[in-house]
Amino acid sequence: MAAPSAPRPPRPRKEPQPLVIPRSAAEEQRLRLERLMRNPEKTVPIPEKLNEWAPRPPPEFVRDVMGSSAGAGSGEFHVYRHLRRREYQRQDFMDAMAEKQRLDEEFQKKLERNKMIAEEQTAKRRRKRQKLKEKKLQAKKNKLEQKKQEKGQ
Repeated sequence: MAAPSAPRPPRPRKEPQPLVIPRSAAEEQRLRLERLMRNPEKTVPIPEKLNEWAPRPPPEFVRDVMGSSAGAGSGEFHVYRHLRRREYQRQDFMDAMAEKQRLDEEFQKKLERNKMIAEEQTAKRRRKRQKLKEKKLQAKKNKLEQKKQEKGQ
């Protein structure tokens, strides 16, 4: 039997925190940041990006090719159905990837178009500023010449 141990001192009680229900996404973000900043030494877990799901590639050689019709046993239909479901899933995945790639290309083209338009606007405004600068410089020169002529007379 173990010897009687000394009584433990009671644990200090944590003060209960009030329940705060965030009313918006910004408030929820603020609450999360406050909770993180309570203990700045604690490391923050940053989840890694999950790999995108991709279907298994189709088998290179299918041995028992049997449809869902005549000649198939009662158990073969389920094998056929499973293969068919996987193939449809693979095709849907390929279609989704093609659509994503198309949208990415459209987005890149749109970015290029917007960049070109912005460059054209910038060049136009630059020319306008340059003309205005030259005009002011010319006006200054004309003013100096007039002063020289007035002094010369």
